[in-house]
Amino acid sequence: MVRTRVKICGITRGVDALAAAACGVDAIGLVFYSGSPRVVTLEQAREIVSVLPPFVTKVGLFVNESRERISAVVASGCVDLLQFHGQEDADSCDGFGLPYIKAIGMEDGIDLARRMDAYPDASGFLLDAWQPETHGGGGIGFDWNRIPVLGERTIILAGGLHPGNVVEAIRKVGPYAVDVSSGVEIRKGVKSAEKIAAFLEGVNNCECE
Repeated sequence: MVRTRVKICGITRGVDALAAAACGVDAIGLVFYSGSPRVVTLEQAREIVSVLPPFVTKVGLFVNESRERISAVVASGCVDLLQFHGQEDADSCDGFGLPYIKAIGMEDGIDLARRMDAYPDASGFLLDAWQPETHGGGGIGFDWNRIPVLGERTIILAGGLHPGNVVEAIRKVGPYAVDVSSGVEIRKGVKSAEKIAAFLEGVNNCECE
């Protein structure tokens, strides 16, 4: 069985990044969107990634950001992968010298395959609840039955995941990866090492059955 990857998003503290790494996560997310309660400055991002061990992917999250700002983050060396959560078109996501994933909110009536086709160079697609005002991170889920068969697409499942439902999510959707933020928090921007461990335990136990 292929192992489901795990990303902990909205990391704001080095101690939380270390806790995530100790539990075996594949990636952490650093939010560079000023409208998020989990936003980090470039200085904070540097401090967080400086404590990480090797082989943990650092993902930079942006929402309708300027190319200049994204380029500055990329030039800092703090991120390995870009994640776009706004209304960016394919041209806005390309050209930074790093791979990217595109988040898609599961609004009513969406033609998911067609939306994905608009981003031919995306490394993967993060499916989240439709949150046009906050662009994710609200702990809101959506009906996983709405996800059609997508063939060989690389799907990252987000939206309302937590230790109590991640096993069911993996069984129903079979995603390449799962992405969690509020579901492993004490409060916004502050993660719980215990909840992170429980989330990873759920993922691992699901795949061992």
